[in-house]
Amino acid sequence: MTASQRLQAAGRLGEDVPLGPLTTYRIGGPARYLVTIDGEQDLRDAFEIATREGLSVLPLGRGSNVVVSDTGFPGVVLQAGPGLSHRSIGEVTVAGAAVPLPLLARDSARAGRGGLEFFTGIPGSVGGAIRMNAGCHGSETGDVLISVRVFDLATSMVSERTGADLDLAYRHSNLGDSDFVLEARFATVERPAAEAEETIRDVARWRREHQPGGTFNAGSVFKNPEGEPAGRIIDRLGLKGLGSGAVSVSERHANFFEAAEGATAGDMYSLVLEVQRLVRDETGIDLETEIRFVGEFP
Repeated sequence: MTASQRLQAAGRLGEDVPLGPLTTYRIGGPARYLVTIDGEQDLRDAFEIATREGLSVLPLGRGSNVVVSDTGFPGVVLQAGPGLSHRSIGEVTVAGAAVPLPLLARDSARAGRGGLEFFTGIPGSVGGAIRMNAGCHGSETGDVLISVRVFDLATSMVSERTGADLDLAYRHSNLGDSDFVLEARFATVERPAAEAEETIRDVARWRREHQPGGTFNAGSVFKNPEGEPAGRIIDRLGLKGLGSGAVSVSERHANFFEAAEGATAGDMYSLVLEVQRLVRDETGIDLETEIRFVGEFP
């Protein structure tokens, strides 16, 4: 049986699958192939397909920091499936790559384990959090990470890596597209459930008060440069409400861009370039994107 046949028989291989619905912006074209990863053999099979057809691979979490080109991604997209949704809460908490961060935060709090409460403010998955060292409210993934199991597609080998091995820094790791996170181990501390759950409510309350809700967005568009948050710079230049097509800078938080009905990835890309240009012209600061553009853009 070929790699394609194995994946098809297991219901884990899709062709020309729209990627927009798999991202928080809900925009973008299809993937040539989408493989749902439930274990190591799925990764070997997916890489065999990519190698045979000369295609690129792209790990995709919950799509909360990704903008897919309107023409899609002409390669193999790897998305963690139910087989990587396991979690075990304790002093050392273990979670598969597919586990949503807010769910992990709530489960930990209910079990009387603290330290992961900040995850409730990040709408991504464990795998995505490792890849970009996601964080909020003064904490980031590297602060609580013990180790992570990573599958190297190029060698079909699994290794266990620490934060130091991953070169974790602000919104950065050294993981590439040939690296697929399988699971991670996090350190927690004993904390009364009521106290941990109150912290989670505080994080959720802050998000409601300061960030746009009920809209299609991907959180922070730009990384914060040294000295001043990106949102404050954009706001200071009077760019709230600036738009390109059906995408605009949020009136509530200037580092959030909102996509309205009919928005395209091209709209998003154009607005990012325009804001970068205006900020550079006015301040000399080169804003670096936190979101990732996938596929072909002008």
